[in-house]
Amino acid sequence: MFTAPQQCPTCGSPLQLRELACPACATTVRGTWAASPFSRLTADQQTFLLLFVRSRGNLSDVERTLGISYPTVRAKLEEIIAALADPAPPESAPAAPASPRQELLERIARGELTVDEGLAQLRRLPLARDGS
Repeated sequence: MFTAPQQCPTCGSPLQLRELACPACATTVRGTWAASPFSRLTADQQTFLLLFVRSRGNLSDVERTLGISYPTVRAKLEEIIAALADPAPPESAPAAPASPRQELLERIARGELTVDEGLAQLRRLPLARDGS
C-alpha cells in the first residue's frame, strides 16, 4: 500500500484528511482531521525513528546498527525533531490590518466596485511612504 501524500502536488500546501474507508465492511467516514505530525517525516526518517525507538533511545546502538558515526546519528535525530516541530503559527497572533489600498483592491476583486470606481478611489488616497 502507498503512503498518502502530505503536500498538494500543485501548490505544495499541506493536504487535509477528509475521508476514511473500512476495507472490511466498506463503511466510509467523512470529515476533516489533522494528519499526525509523524506523517511529515520522510520514509528514511520514519525508518530511523523506528530503529531509535527499538533501540530504546540508545544512540550508540543506532550508530552500530546503521554503521554511521555518532555525530551523523545525532544530526539525523535533530532533523526529525525539527520536522516534528509544529509548523503552524500561533492562532493568537493578531492579523495585520489591511491597508486602504489593499481593501480597495479586495473590493474590486469581489465585484463590489468596478475597476473604474476602484481606480478613482485609489487616486484619492494619500500616497503611502512605504510604497504600498
